[in-house]
Amino acid sequence: MSSFNPHAPDAINPALVPQRTLASGAKMPAIGMGTFGSDHVSATEVAAAVLGAAEIGYRHFDCAAVYSNEHQIGPIFKTILAPGTGIRREDLWITSKLWNDKHAEADVIPTFEKSLSDLGLDYLDLYLVHWPFPNFHPPGCDVSSRSADAKPYIHENFIKTWRQLEKLQKSGKVRHIGTSNVTVPKLKLILRDAEIKPAVNEMELHPHFQQPELFDYVRANGIVPIGYCPLGSPGRPERDRTPEDTDPLTDPVILRIAAAHGVHPALICLKWAVQRGQAPIPFSSKRRNIHSNLAAVTSDPLTAAELADIAKIDRNCRLIKGQVFLWGNHDDWRVLWDENGVIQQ
Repeated sequence: MSSFNPHAPDAINPALVPQRTLASGAKMPAIGMGTFGSDHVSATEVAAAVLGAAEIGYRHFDCAAVYSNEHQIGPIFKTILAPGTGIRREDLWITSKLWNDKHAEADVIPTFEKSLSDLGLDYLDLYLVHWPFPNFHPPGCDVSSRSADAKPYIHENFIKTWRQLEKLQKSGKVRHIGTSNVTVPKLKLILRDAEIKPAVNEMELHPHFQQPELFDYVRANGIVPIGYCPLGSPGRPERDRTPEDTDPLTDPVILRIAAAHGVHPALICLKWAVQRGQAPIPFSSKRRNIHSNLAAVTSDPLTAAELADIAKIDRNCRLIKGQVFLWGNHDDWRVLWDENGVIQQ
């Protein structure tokens, strides 16, 4: 069993971490530890990073079945919650997600139960539909991979999937349910037809991709935005890289503000995210970075002028484009994102 030091010398008091209040009144730490190790970090390393993050003071962990590491992370949660650590289950916020090939009504609850079992928990705080498309692609495939069975977003089918998540919440096995990677047009339909509204929407958010329309719409409807790729995803898979991508960590405005605060540019991105109102989900396997990320959002906030300067550098640069989810004869990833305000078929 992994050793756990609840009194690590580099620990940050979790009470100092800002919180997001969900529509239910529940409090969620405003920064989480991601568990997607990309192509270069093993499941064992991810699990070790989760353990270190908990020692440092993280209490929010963002998991997913498709990351193929929940069974390694489960024993870590058991260690963290062991008698004598002083950490209770209610002190943690743990999320998992339903992958695309498990949207069928009969698959949702068994898939959830497997994640719950792999994570070694009695309940989850949050369960998300990872993508709104039921489209499967094999692990490690290249960007040109297409499934012959891939389909566009079909709202009637999505709501059938959502009804199963609603059953899970009613059962008490999950406390909140939410969406991920949806657009305003899709979310409008979901809000219209859902019996239990999404508590959160997880979406790509960083200084070069601020998504103001979706961000404002989500918050106006009482939904908390959770931001993945908060640093511009420097470790994302090669298949997700295109020549037009930009890097917020090298933006002159971010560099200037980082120099003024005497910190790495990544920490400015995290300060901005938390102060703006989203909950960023960074990942690192290096303890010094895990510590710095948490410390960044508990001290030395950005000024109003600095926040205003960052608001001006949005380049609408989506980094996770989702090409492998395309269907039919489509070859332009933009159809996934309803950029003209209409759901594409």
